[in-house]
Amino acid sequence: MAGAGKRGAVERPMHSTKPLALSLLLWVADGVRREQSMRRWKSTHADLTTATPGREEYRQLHVAQDSPGLWPAIPGVETQIPPDTRVDGVAEVTYASLAAAWRGRGLAADAREDEVHNFRRSLLYAGPPHSTRWYDVAGSVDTRIWLYVLLRRRPGVSPRGLRDFMRHGLIDDLYGAGTLTELRTHVFLPWRRALWNSPRVAHDNPRDQRFHASISLGFGDRETLQEFLSGPVPEVLAVGLMSHAAAVHAYDATVHRFVSDGN
Repeated sequence: MAGAGKRGAVERPMHSTKPLALSLLLWVADGVRREQSMRRWKSTHADLTTATPGREEYRQLHVAQDSPGLWPAIPGVETQIPPDTRVDGVAEVTYASLAAAWRGRGLAADAREDEVHNFRRSLLYAGPPHSTRWYDVAGSVDTRIWLYVLLRRRPGVSPRGLRDFMRHGLIDDLYGAGTLTELRTHVFLPWRRALWNSPRVAHDNPRDQRFHASISLGFGDRETLQEFLSGPVPEVLAVGLMSHAAAVHAYDATVHRFVSDGN
């Protein structure tokens, strides 16, 4: 657990770093009803995935259908999500150790083989070891709705520049909102198809459409989420996002958790 520091008068939240985290972006298969695919993902496919040992957490984020992009408009930043690139869900896997990820690679192959029954396209993003951060903001309020945000780095901004912005200015302002029940950041390594090349599923990922980080924000209810989006925090963050991000795609999501604290 990392200690809390200060930037000016802003107290920063405690956080833990995770040995290895993966985010798998998913698009429902053509010719399959979305509801049917999402149900099977929660059941049959989840059973295959949870059989893999060594995971601290495995959860699925089910994105609201036809979400246009919830983040308020920022000049020069893509906040409206193009319909042809809109994801249907995200699988997040957090490993208890790097060794556990290596040991579980065989069972993960079963999930890759099964993927074609649910999805037509999948893109796996991995973070550098010990770079994913979970911040201690929850308190006693349960998370009931999530805002899942994908960031695309602005041309000319270095990976370190985006990472430093997320760890300092962005986190300070998000934490200062005082309404979050979850705050997680995940910085991605450069995307490589070989990391997740499931058969009979598309993995096309044009360079100008790739993402470089994600943020997960949790709220106690939808009203609090709407108040956050219409409040001062997105406006305060706009300058930093304009400088560091070419796209901010924010999805309304619900979460189904299958492994938590290794169980």
